[in-house]
Amino acid sequence: MGSNTRPTGLVSGDGGARRNAANQGHGDVGEAPGALEEQFAAKRSNCYVLSLEGAGSIITIGHLERSYAQGLRALGPAHYGPSTYAQGTDSSGGVGHKGRELLSEMERLGIILDVTHLCDESFWEALDHFHGGLWASHSNCRALVAHHRQLTDEQIKARIERGAVIGAALDAWMMVSGWIKGKTTPEEVDLKLERIVDHIDHVCQLAGNARHIGIGSDLDGAFGREQSPADLDTIADLARLPSMLAARGYTQTDIEQIMHENFIRFLKKTWR
Repeated sequence: MGSNTRPTGLVSGDGGARRNAANQGHGDVGEAPGALEEQFAAKRSNCYVLSLEGAGSIITIGHLERSYAQGLRALGPAHYGPSTYAQGTDSSGGVGHKGRELLSEMERLGIILDVTHLCDESFWEALDHFHGGLWASHSNCRALVAHHRQLTDEQIKARIERGAVIGAALDAWMMVSGWIKGKTTPEEVDLKLERIVDHIDHVCQLAGNARHIGIGSDLDGAFGREQSPADLDTIADLARLPSMLAARGYTQTDIEQIMHENFIRFLKKTWR
């Protein structure tokens, strides 16, 4: 039941690329809307939100406030498999009593609920018991790639109703159907960066606007080019997404929302 503490990167002008901006060693932990405004007003292009993927390291509920004091601002109760507070990818079941206690304390502290890896039962129970800000930092659409790690249309709609933002993920098996880890290559299935626009567009069609999707990336080092789009060499290649979105008919305002504004707007509202 390991937990991963990772910064969720917010890249001004280039998109909400999860974690990678902070990995450059720049920026500060965002603590309030004012702090975020100061970052951009000073033209400091990188900042990050400290996020915990899997809550196994939160030994007791009391430890959560300590983590908050140290900068923790977003938390996914489970990662892969069962966890103390919820059930994650490849497992099943609800959040239970301990999970509900965790969610209550997260709501009190103003910690964002990251529902990315929650299994379906834990997802719905979490939404019933948590009324604070929530997002899916790195998730794609089950309607396009059928796997329980992905979001169903019903889950996407529920998040939209709650004002959530979903971060599209660039892990190959989440982008195309039939991917076999360690065997399939991006070249043999012609996986290109533009495939993520299909997932982005699907969320936008369900929402009726472009206000609930961003770039999550999931480019945290757990995999490399062997499990990424063939034309994705570095994070700088994400700068090609705006032209791909424009070719699909998205306006400049839509593109700015997708690339960075949606996550920034969400944080301003959540941290008010």
